[in-house]
Amino acid sequence: MNTAAKLGSYVLGLAVVFGGALGAGKAVGPVGAPPAEDHSAMAAPTASAGHGEHVTQQTKSDTPGGLQVSQNGYTLNPLTTTIKPGEPTDYRFTVTGPDGKPVTDYQVEHDKKLHFIVVSRDLGSFQHLHPTEAGDGVWSVKLTLSSAGTYRAFADFSPTGGSALTLGTDVLVAGDYEPKALPQVSRTATVDGYTVTLDGDLTPGQASKLTLKVTKDGKPVTDLQPYLGAYGHLVALRAKDLAYLHVHPDGEPGDGKTKAGPEIVFYAEVPSTGDYRLFLDFQHEGEVRTADFTLSAGRRPELPTPTPTPSEHGDDHSH
Repeated sequence: MNTAAKLGSYVLGLAVVFGGALGAGKAVGPVGAPPAEDHSAMAAPTASAGHGEHVTQQTKSDTPGGLQVSQNGYTLNPLTTTIKPGEPTDYRFTVTGPDGKPVTDYQVEHDKKLHFIVVSRDLGSFQHLHPTEAGDGVWSVKLTLSSAGTYRAFADFSPTGGSALTLGTDVLVAGDYEPKALPQVSRTATVDGYTVTLDGDLTPGQASKLTLKVTKDGKPVTDLQPYLGAYGHLVALRAKDLAYLHVHPDGEPGDGKTKAGPEIVFYAEVPSTGDYRLFLDFQHEGEVRTADFTLSAGRRPELPTPTPTPSEHGDDHSH
């Protein structure tokens, strides 16, 4: 392989592409056999793919979603600077556009114009919130952070006429803080009498099929309720830097083929080896619950060695 080819393979091997997408959309498609549609989105990431309805082209980027406060001329601007532990706070922020003005026109994705995720830096706490518009491009949400420390907030949205984006900013809560260790790798979570099991593995650089099965009191739950246009929402965050991925299940309620449980199938593509925290939101009996897991992504698959063409060997002199 010549030097240029080697360099090209090396760069490709480093490409960071998260598959799937939220907040805005439906995103994740099947893998197993990889889906016919492109369900990528933690990549080009800073972006969340849409719910399948909009066709805005994402801007390619080597930076995973949520690591930047600004991208493509859009900036997440916190307006609230003080939060006290355990005290409900009216947290406000704007998103400014390339013209420097607050954005007021958004595409609706998964029943909302903007999705807002807040997690603690140690990934021990997780909140999926939906702010309301307070006017003039200002968003407002009631936010309660139970303990002191550093949190990361993600705004997941699609401005009308622009690419889907996930922007992130730190939220500080004053007080004594001692970070906790990342929860151990787990494939079973319990919440409010429900047990959720996870089957599948994360393989860097390729779409990975994840199947989550919901049971209650030992019996499969077959009547999950749609929540924001889907039977489940899955957010994955890479430990340490909190690179963000929001994926959605294969299929959607009312499509004539997707069952309301007990299994919810997702396809996700992570950019690197390492530990990831996964948070599943699902709704049953009128209440949304969150199950959390820790997974470790294995090695990135080997890239195939390109087969030289005859011209590379000087054997073919045809024009």
